[in-house]
Amino acid sequence: MTVTVADVAARRAELHALLGPLPEVSAHPTARLVAREEHAGYVLEKLVLDLNGIEDVPAYLALPPDSAAAPLPIVVYNHAHGRNFALGKEELLRGNSVSPEPPYVEQLTAAGYAVFCADMWSFGERRGKSESALFKELLWKGQVLWGLRVFDTLRAIDYLVERPELDAGRIATTGISMGSTMAWWVAALDTRIRVCIDLCCLTDFDELIATDGLDGHDLYYYVPGLLRRFSTAEINALIAPRAHLSLAGRYDSLTPEAGLARIDDALRRVYAEAGAPDAWKLVVHGTGHMETAAMRADVMAFLEEHL
Repeated sequence: MTVTVADVAARRAELHALLGPLPEVSAHPTARLVAREEHAGYVLEKLVLDLNGIEDVPAYLALPPDSAAAPLPIVVYNHAHGRNFALGKEELLRGNSVSPEPPYVEQLTAAGYAVFCADMWSFGERRGKSESALFKELLWKGQVLWGLRVFDTLRAIDYLVERPELDAGRIATTGISMGSTMAWWVAALDTRIRVCIDLCCLTDFDELIATDGLDGHDLYYYVPGLLRRFSTAEINALIAPRAHLSLAGRYDSLTPEAGLARIDDALRRVYAEAGAPDAWKLVVHGTGHMETAAMRADVMAFLEEHL
C-alpha cells in the first residue's frame, strides 16, 4: 500500500497529540542576551528564551568566530540525562560522563556550524522542581513531562530559524542518551530538521519490556498511551526520507540488540520505499552506553555529508 503525504502528516499529528496538553502560546519566541563571550575557537551567546509562557529557558548558542560564512548551518544539541540535573546545557561546553571525547562545541564550531543547547525542564538553571515532583504534578494535571520538553525544543527551533545569520534550510539535531531520544522525536515531528543523529538511545519499546529493562530509563521517558499507537520504528519512519544516522553500543542494556535489528529492518524498508535507501544508517559499535572516538568520527562525517 502506498503511503501518501497526507498519511504521514496524519501520523505526525497523532504523535504530536500524545504529548498531552501543551502551553497555549501565540507570540513568536523571544530571547534576551545575557552575555556574549569570546572563547578559543567560538563565540558563546548566553540566552534566556521565552518559549512556553510558564518559565524562562536558559540556553547557549555557540557561533564560529568568522561570520563571513553566514548563513550558518545549525546543530541543535540535546543534552543527556544521566541523573545529573546540575549539568544540563553545560554538557555542550564540558562534555559528560558517557563520552570521553572533547565537548561537542569545539568540533562543531570548528567545522563551521552554529550550535544550540538549552536546559530542559528540571535541568541546569531550571532545577526549581525535581524531575520526580514535576512528573507527578503533571500526571495529576493530565500533562506529559516529555511533551513539555519536546515542546520547548520545537519552539527553540522557531526562534533559531528567525535569526538571519542562521540557515533555516540546514538544521541538524543530535544528542546522546536522553538527548538521542529528543533528537529522533523532534526530527519525526518537525520537517525542518534535515539531519538526525542519535547516539545510544534508539530503544525498541517492546524489546525493552521483553528484556526487563524499563527501570533503565527514567520517568520522563514514558508517554501515556504511546505503545497503543506507535512502535519506535513507526516514530522514526516519520523522519524518512531525511538523513538519519543512529549509533549504538552492542552491550548497551538501554538499546537491546534484537530491538535495534527490528528497527533497522523496518527503516531499511521505509527508506527504500521513499527512494532514499542511503539516507538511513545504523552503526552498532562494540561498546556499552557511551560514545567512542569512532562514534564521534561517524557523527562528524555524517554531518559533513548531509548538512
